[in-house]
Amino acid sequence: MAERVVINIKKFDRPSEKWAKSILNNRDRNYKCLDNKECNADNKYDLVIGPVVADDIIILFRTFVNGLIDINILIKEFTYKELTDQYFFHTEKALKYLKGV
Repeated sequence: MAERVVINIKKFDRPSEKWAKSILNNRDRNYKCLDNKECNADNKYDLVIGPVVADDIIILFRTFVNGLIDINILIKEFTYKELTDQYFFHTEKALKYLKGV
């Protein structure tokens, strides 16, 4: 009988303020606020599922980071994009689950 693997999953169903902050925090290599639920530098989530941040979307994030738009405008702009989900496997444990090993 195969061993059951339990993994911690963070799922974002749609763009939201938490989703945006999670992306910004996890792309910033200097962001190490491990107590923050939106920080995954410590791999508290084995698998993160949510809308893809493609190259054209990154421009919106830069506009936000540079203070040219606020978080509400950032999120609103995503309603005009057709987004697909991505699955980001952060740990070996998550990969084992994927493989069924």
